Amino acid sequence: MLLWVAGVSPFSVYGADDDVQRIEAGRRIATFCANCHGASGVSAIPNVPNLAAQNPDYLLAQIDAFVTGKRKNAFMEGLMKVLEPADKTAVATFYAAQPAPPVSVVPEAQRVAGGAAFTRLCARCHGDNGHGNATTPRLAGQQAEYLRLNLERYLNLSGERFYAPMTAAVTQLGDKNIPAVIAYLRSLP
Repeated sequence: MLLWVAGVSPFSVYGADDDVQRIEAGRRIATFCANCHGASGVSAIPNVPNLAAQNPDYLLAQIDAFVTGKRKNAFMEGLMKVLEPADKTAVATFYAAQPAPPVSVVPEAQRVAGGAAFTRLCARCHGDNGHGNATTPRLAGQQAEYLRLNLERYLNLSGERFYAPMTAAVTQLGDKNIPAVIAYLRSLP
């Protein structure tokens, strides 16, 4: 389990020199992650998330969620349990420092419709630009299939993903608007 001292991010106590060292250590550790998430955090597997440019605090919280079983995926649970706390911080720092995935060109009508739905239902948590924050994931440039799969999990209450505010937002979004929101997110830098 991660140690969060009085709500302070473990990353706020490090300096720039520490970041360089952690990024390099994270690069070495992430070699086992590259098979699925890509060498620079941009996955070639459609249902596997991109980790590049995610907030390091968010990534560290997700690692912890796999370790504690709050987030369900037997493969990831096993992998995350073997990492030492410093390794987890290094991997999160490495992926956070990688450039965001390239934007996708999407049909203008779909981008506009998706942008309107995103602004209405998603931006208050994920940010106007879809970049997320320490507690909310970056969705801009995320894998289309990964987004579809997880939005449907929230919508259908499959049990794999549950967070009441997300379930409420995705329920309001509805199945018919999911493709447009995904297209919009894929078009964001």
